[in-house]
Amino acid sequence: MAKTENQTVETKKSVSAFIKTVTDKAKQEDCFKLIELMEALSGYEAKMWGPAIVGFGSYHYVYESGREGDAPLVAFSPRKDSISLYLSLGADERVDLLKQFGKHKSAKSCIYVKKLEDISVPVLKKMIRISLKRQLQKNK
Repeated sequence: MAKTENQTVETKKSVSAFIKTVTDKAKQEDCFKLIELMEALSGYEAKMWGPAIVGFGSYHYVYESGREGDAPLVAFSPRKDSISLYLSLGADERVDLLKQFGKHKSAKSCIYVKKLEDISVPVLKKMIRISLKRQLQKNK
């Protein structure tokens, strides 16, 4: 079976230039706020991952299948309808925190928000801290 290349890899593209392509000015401002917040909490500079994900730090993963690669510790992506947040939370804590989070939608690995004013930023900060700690502990 042929090995497929991971699509979401760190690139040298400008994060700022990417965010400036977001046509919704309010979403663009929210993205710059998220960059500031995630950089402050993670201690890592924002980097582009693939064509549309802004990530902070990185960790190496290896699946049971043998597939492996690198991924950001925490990340987000401005999508057409919302901002996707990529955070690693345990199932129980995820449920509890999302109850306090504010207006959002979620899938297995993403949390979708329309705008930052719809959510609790203190809860978001807690989620980011937990996600960072979790990923860093898993990858010791």
